[in-house]
Amino acid sequence: MEVKKVFVVGAGLMGNGIAQVSAVAGYQVIMSDVDNIFLDRALATIDKSLDRFIKKGAITTEQKGGALARIQVTTDINRAAEADLVIEVVPENLELKLEVFKKLDQLCRPEVVIASNTSAIPISKLAAATNRPSRVVGTHFFSPVPMMRLVELVCGLSTSEETLNLVKEFTLKIGKDFVVCRMDCAGFLLNRIGMPWVMEAIRCVQDGVATAEDIDKGYRLGYNYPMGPLELIDMTGIDTTYQAALAIYQDTGDPKFYPPSLMHRMVEAGHVGRKAGRGFYDYTKK
Repeated sequence: MEVKKVFVVGAGLMGNGIAQVSAVAGYQVIMSDVDNIFLDRALATIDKSLDRFIKKGAITTEQKGGALARIQVTTDINRAAEADLVIEVVPENLELKLEVFKKLDQLCRPEVVIASNTSAIPISKLAAATNRPSRVVGTHFFSPVPMMRLVELVCGLSTSEETLNLVKEFTLKIGKDFVVCRMDCAGFLLNRIGMPWVMEAIRCVQDGVATAEDIDKGYRLGYNYPMGPLELIDMTGIDTTYQAALAIYQDTGDPKFYPPSLMHRMVEAGHVGRKAGRGFYDYTKK
């Protein structure tokens, strides 16, 4: 099946990024959310992001106009019925995702692939909420989507090779590359490796071993990482990372994934990173 129209469920940081790269690649995009305020914010974010690409010489003003013209927004999830590929990008909450998948399964044509941007929840759990488990797959994008080159493709127990090949082709057409996680384990491939690193960095702050600044500086200068673990989760959202780590812990029972108490308190206080103005760093002063 040829993909011409993509339906993105969720217009947050990841959702609007996926909508942007899909539209720039020439796909017709419908981006949905529960309220127009989120959609308006998403369109403003996309507009600014495209302007940055124009300044870098990566796209032209005409290409920006074409991309924006290919993006429609809606609060009506029923419009998923129009799509050839659906990508779910709602918050990292299992019950919410199951509810969305059940609804999408009812709306979409039987041959349509439903993908999830989850970073931790097993794909087989989401596929079990549908009558098309072979057409469900994980497409784990990285933040910020327009800049990051990788998509982690995740197979559930029933994901077909046809489905995997379809999302491989889509990934390449939007200018990304991919790795494939063929075993549907919690955290998949990259978060299974990377999440304990982030949790241990938080424990080091919690226990007074070092400051967030020194931990991140150490990884930037000592390991040549573009950013340290605490800068990274401030950008992606401490609440999102918290839910992902908790999901992996609940699935595996492995204590290395359990979120430290400092992380829990920060989420309770609303200090969830850049989007809130405060996380491990204070962004109101910059």
